[in-house]
Amino acid sequence: MLSPLTKPAADAAALRPRHDPSVNDRMAASAAAASGVALRTEDFTQWLEGRRRAHRFQVDRIAFDELDGWSFEESTGNLVHRSGRFFSVEGLHVTTEEGAHREWHQPIINQPEVGILGILVKEFDGVLHFLLQAKMEPGNPNLLQLSPTVQATRSNYTKVHRGTDVKYIEYFTQPGRGRVIADVLQSEHGSWFFHKSNRNMIVEAVGEVPLDEDFCWLTLGQIGQLLHRDNVVNMDSRTVLACVPLPGAGEDALLSDVALLSWFTAERSRHDVHAERVPLAGLPGWTRGASAISHDAGRYFDVVAVSVQAGSREVSGWTQPLFEPHGLGVTAFLTRRIGGVRHVLAHARVEGGFLDTVELGPTVQYTPGNHAHLTGEDRPPFLDLVLAADRSRISYEAVHSEEGGRFLNAESRYLLVEADEEQAPLTPPAGFQWVTPAQLTALVQHGHYVNVQARTLLACLNATAVHTR
Repeated sequence: MLSPLTKPAADAAALRPRHDPSVNDRMAASAAAASGVALRTEDFTQWLEGRRRAHRFQVDRIAFDELDGWSFEESTGNLVHRSGRFFSVEGLHVTTEEGAHREWHQPIINQPEVGILGILVKEFDGVLHFLLQAKMEPGNPNLLQLSPTVQATRSNYTKVHRGTDVKYIEYFTQPGRGRVIADVLQSEHGSWFFHKSNRNMIVEAVGEVPLDEDFCWLTLGQIGQLLHRDNVVNMDSRTVLACVPLPGAGEDALLSDVALLSWFTAERSRHDVHAERVPLAGLPGWTRGASAISHDAGRYFDVVAVSVQAGSREVSGWTQPLFEPHGLGVTAFLTRRIGGVRHVLAHARVEGGFLDTVELGPTVQYTPGNHAHLTGEDRPPFLDLVLAADRSRISYEAVHSEEGGRFLNAESRYLLVEADEEQAPLTPPAGFQWVTPAQLTALVQHGHYVNVQARTLLACLNATAVHTR
């Protein structure tokens, strides 16, 4: 008889390593590969323009009463779809208790279903390549950008819209079609979505993968080069790219991982945030007109409506609401070399739509025009430092648009700005903390720790580690 401490050999044979370090090394090799097997980076612009010419795209602003399938509910004034699916535009009432009492009302997108943002990877000539799609989104300033292999809400891939099948969806929904490299629920914009999560996935394909004409294989190094261009790699691709497992840049950091998590837990604990969905009708501080819902002071964003024609989408034509921000945003990490190791200054940021009160955001995440009326200590921390940064201190800069399926012309200037002790001390203000990119990468493997803007900057930061301007 086996003793209680003896395990059968079959049990041992069934065990697997908890981590596969070869994945990190293969990702690093792809990041170092400046050219791919199919599409040269220098030919990318011509390829993307060819995909633009291959399809008919048109987006027109319309009045709310021209929306097809959308209407304002009589009882609440909420803007809803007749199917009860997709999303709705509702009101949100937020109160926070942390020092001074803060309270505000705003429209919010309620989309409770979990979508899939998935990138398929495959090895060619010993190098991992990423399958990205030239995808039209009605809110993109230039309409066509590089999206993940699959970028679909549950309503999309279950065909509530009665359109064509979502290409390559089977690799992310059917077990055995590929090897999962990353799979984590991540938040979307907490200022505009209520408790929204998407499944961010990276899957390595098993077997041959047919190539659709609107898709291309690129190495991580090529994507890193494209991240230096304005409005090329869309938000959904950037958030998935932030989940790429890369070799860590050493074990040293200003804070240990335990100390960092303890600080972050304390930040979540000290913020008492109450966010309640309320009717959109009569929302204080907001007025509904024939073609827009706007803030009475002309700040923040409008809710508008558009009509869309898109020959390359699962449905060729539709109408929908979009959120349109006022002005170009500024999103930046201040960075410092501390003990020879690069750190970024993260902000424990409260947003009304977050599932769990606080997520780590960039040092600066603001639209300057919304704060132009503020002076002195009322100004957002570090905003003026970033706005006045000398070119010599900017190690990365590009304009990226936010999620074009819900936001119209929503662009931010993304930056990495070098700082010194006087500008950004090692002991930062309350709510801020120095972290390494490796620590952020570790946190991104878990949901709702790092917000979507910080994930964009993390993807760009990892790109600058291989390619410099």
